[in-house]
Amino acid sequence: MTLAAALGVSLRSFNSASSFPFIHCSALFTRQITMDAKSVASQLKSSGLLRTQGLIGGKWTDAYDGKTIEVRNPATGEVIADVSCMGQKETNDAISSAYNAYNSWSKLTATERSKSLRKWYDLLVAHKEELGQLITLEQGKPLKEALGEISYGAGFLEFFSEEAKRIYGDIIPPALADRRLFVLKQPVGVVGAITPWNFPLAMITRKVGPALACGCTVVIKPSELTPLTALAAAELSLQAGIPPGVVNVVMGNAPDIGNALLASPQVRKITFTGSTAVGKKLMAGAAGTVKKVSLELGGNAPCIVFDDADVDVAVKGALAAKFRNTGQTCVCANRILVQEGIYEKFANAFSKAVQNLQVGDGFSDGVAQGPLINEAAVQKVESFIQDATSKGAKVILGGRRHSLGMTFYEPTVISDVNNDMLISREEVFGPVAPLLRFKTEEDAIRIANDTTAGLAAYIFTNNIQRSWRVSEALEYGLVGVNEGLISTEVAPFGGVKQSGLGREGSKYGMDEYLEIKYVCLGNMNSS
Repeated sequence: MTLAAALGVSLRSFNSASSFPFIHCSALFTRQITMDAKSVASQLKSSGLLRTQGLIGGKWTDAYDGKTIEVRNPATGEVIADVSCMGQKETNDAISSAYNAYNSWSKLTATERSKSLRKWYDLLVAHKEELGQLITLEQGKPLKEALGEISYGAGFLEFFSEEAKRIYGDIIPPALADRRLFVLKQPVGVVGAITPWNFPLAMITRKVGPALACGCTVVIKPSELTPLTALAAAELSLQAGIPPGVVNVVMGNAPDIGNALLASPQVRKITFTGSTAVGKKLMAGAAGTVKKVSLELGGNAPCIVFDDADVDVAVKGALAAKFRNTGQTCVCANRILVQEGIYEKFANAFSKAVQNLQVGDGFSDGVAQGPLINEAAVQKVESFIQDATSKGAKVILGGRRHSLGMTFYEPTVISDVNNDMLISREEVFGPVAPLLRFKTEEDAIRIANDTTAGLAAYIFTNNIQRSWRVSEALEYGLVGVNEGLISTEVAPFGGVKQSGLGREGSKYGMDEYLEIKYVCLGNMNSS
């Protein structure tokens, strides 16, 4: 079974050792590169989508001190471009630009904002191929997945362009006859959007789409590892006719940019996707000016396979939930809990499917697993596996760096994992699938909930009553039942516990960018 089959190619939706021989993933790798990375970069530059400056007030701007940072292709280590390395001064100017643009943008009708967002969506779709290539170039994911991200990410702009016209208030029956009470929903103001490297387009559109639909203006801080996709998207926002200052992009010195966003009283909301540790710092920093905060933080997703599950369905779903984006998503199946009655059968079938995953440069035909983002990510995977094996876990597939070198790592399956190992407590953020045994439904729920995280969880069972019981018992914001890919723009996305605050996507995502204002009209019966 290929990962493409497990993913279902859905571009708008996206979870005893002697029984298993010790297997190393074969170096499945198509040497014939379908497109040269340098030629891709050249074509993107000629198309005007390879931007290297920040965007402030509608103008492409160098860092004020001239500093730049290198953006590298994780598959080859080659430098793609040098982009402006910005800091506090540039961020403050971007905030001022967004603040000045807010007055006019927020006063446009919902229909006018809707049309602008729709034009931006149309341009993203029209440039899908180039944008997908850009994501593969700077982030490393297989081109097919990158193209899927463009469709998924663009979908947020389409959805929220429609939702812009559905921001309804309320009329409240008054307690006194001469009063009229009503509720307005108004944009919160300037938004600071801090986004990660693993989905360099979708994590922007999922935040900026509803913000602009509500009438907010934004300052985007993309990851310094993958700023090029953000800049290309910003270029298309200008082409769509979104006014200067409504969308601003600064990248470079993360602490300086973050501190400027937190300190400014003109920034009324921070929205962030990333690690729990950084999210906590942002939450504390936002207290100084009492900003609204939305946080989509780390996960520790359990994937529970009950003994009444369809094994083929469970393997397909677990494969997609675990190995999408080379295991580098916050909703990846971080722990695969398998009931003891089906453990051996599932582990063998799952290992065979994982062994067939083709590893290589994302531009190569048939590749399902690209590189990890950088050397630090590989070292983290290695430390997690070392900790697990030192405590009794068995590597049954993979477990080492790939023969391709760089930051490629073999898709890995380890068995005999328990809940005390580091890989059960924290996100590995790599292509490692740990298998844990459990006996009863109660055991599975207890193990699954024994974590401070609460983002995504997955269940595989053919028992409809069990699916309801377990879904309700799991302390997670997202639950997939017999499905490993559950993200979509029409449904709310977000976690509980230390996995964050607020929701993104769907009609619920609009509320994060709105303030509720109560208006009381008195003496309405006077002539």
